[in-house]
Amino acid sequence: MAGQYQQRRNLPLLATQETCAGRTYIVTGANTGLGFEAAKHLVSLGSAKVIMAVRNVPAGNDAKAKIEAATNTANIADVWYLDLGNYDSVKAFAKKANAQLGRIDGLVQNASVASIQKEPLNGQDANISINVIGTFLLALLLLPKLSETGLAHGAPSHLVFVSSRAGFESQQAWDRIKDDPLVKMQSEDVGHSAYSLSKLIETFAARQLAKLAPVSRHGVIMNVICPGICITDLDRNAPPEFRKQLANIRAEVGRTAEDGSRTLLHGVVAGEETHGLLLHACEVGEADVPEWVKNEEGLLAQEGVWKVLAAELERIEPGCLGSLNL
Repeated sequence: MAGQYQQRRNLPLLATQETCAGRTYIVTGANTGLGFEAAKHLVSLGSAKVIMAVRNVPAGNDAKAKIEAATNTANIADVWYLDLGNYDSVKAFAKKANAQLGRIDGLVQNASVASIQKEPLNGQDANISINVIGTFLLALLLLPKLSETGLAHGAPSHLVFVSSRAGFESQQAWDRIKDDPLVKMQSEDVGHSAYSLSKLIETFAARQLAKLAPVSRHGVIMNVICPGICITDLDRNAPPEFRKQLANIRAEVGRTAEDGSRTLLHGVVAGEETHGLLLHACEVGEADVPEWVKNEEGLLAQEGVWKVLAAELERIEPGCLGSLNL
């Protein structure tokens, strides 16, 4: 099975002291895997502040200590509590960030869950609640500060959505839920496609948000990152058989978490020409976006996803869209 997969490894580190020094970043899911390695790089590259947004604060503090030891740099990384599956937690985190951070130069939306079993959360499929709704609630609540930073300092800030090209492999499952995706993700039997569907929906929504918020008006570059197949614990809740198959693939082609984190850092420093695009392997990856996603029907689906997601976000936090000039 592993032989069908190929991907580059030893990716370039495109983030530099020049691009990161003095800036403030938020990385969600920063206590482990790609988020941890991205946060470590950002600290080592001279950032003024790196907020490690984590659900497990003790694990976050351990990760912070490791970063400080590895970089010989203290008082840059801070651990803040964030549970994307708890919308009150998302609101509290955003309120704290808006009040305490003078600027936000980059928000790396790395945290996610890969749940195969039916696990309702907030009345939604858990993958949708965390990977889509919680993620975009945080994005909208921090977008004004990101915009303020980008416009005030003459260099766009960055909003990075860490998604997956696995979403493009779920077309048949998508066809069963596309007329009401948030509801049908919970009501329909999508089997092992739940995670990949959540990433497809995240990609649709991110591309539509980028379309509605041009860099010229908002000062924020938004892109969608696929980090590829990486050696992390994302599959920790998956069935044993699936984990065994994935372990075989990782053994052959998997990127280390550090190597994979370079794709996230590419998103943090990528230029305005990447706004709304898919990036992977530290380069533009639009050629890998299938026609059914980006053709006329796909663009209508993209608009439809945003419409139902925006309505849900307004229900959760009334007025969250009203002040954004989208």
